[in-house]
Amino acid sequence: MNTVRKSETNKLKRTHLYYKYTGFYSFVGQSLKQAIIPIILAVAVLIVLDRYVVDFSDLFTYITVTYAPINVLLVFLASESLLGLVPPEIFIAWSDKMPQPILYLTLLATLSYIGGIISYFIGKWIFTIPRVYAYMEGKMKKHLKHIRKWGGFLIVVGALLPIPFSMTSMAAGMIHYKFKNYLLFGLLRFVRFYLYAIAIFSLL
Repeated sequence: MNTVRKSETNKLKRTHLYYKYTGFYSFVGQSLKQAIIPIILAVAVLIVLDRYVVDFSDLFTYITVTYAPINVLLVFLASESLLGLVPPEIFIAWSDKMPQPILYLTLLATLSYIGGIISYFIGKWIFTIPRVYAYMEGKMKKHLKHIRKWGGFLIVVGALLPIPFSMTSMAAGMIHYKFKNYLLFGLLRFVRFYLYAIAIFSLL
C-alpha cells in the first residue's frame, strides 16, 4: 500500500515539475492577470450602467418578451462555435430574467459544451485543407503549441477560465487530440457557468 502511495506521489511530483519547467503555470498566471483586469472593468461598467444609464433588469426583460428564447439560444450556440464572438456573461445575465433561470443556465452551459465540440470538429476539418490550415495555424500558433505541450490541462483551463474555449477546442481538433479525453475535460464548462451565475445573478 505504501509503495502504491509513494509511486502516486512521485508521479504527481514529476507532473508538477513538468508543468513548472514547460511554463504551464506561468502561462495560466499570465492569462489570469490579463483576464482579471478586463473582468473587473466589465463588472464595474455593468454596475455603473445599471445604476445610472440602463436598467439591465428592464433590458433583459425586454429581450425575453421581444425575442423567442430559441432565437437567443441559437445566437449563443453560433457564438460559442465560432471563437466565442459574444461574451457568455451577457447570456448568463439574460437567463436570470427567464421564468426558470437554472433551467436556462443549464441550457446555456450545454450549448457552450456543444459549441466546443463543433469547434473541435471544425479544427479537424481545417486540418484537411492545406491553405486554411496554414492560415489558422499562423493565427492560432500559440494555442496549438500549448495544446501539443500540455494537452488536457489546457482544455481544463479553457473550460474554466476566460480563455476562448472555442479557440482551445478548435486547436485540440487541429492536432487530433483524443476526442474522448476532450469530452471529459470539457465538462468543466458547466462548472464555469454555474460559478459565473452565482456572481452575475447577485449583481443584476
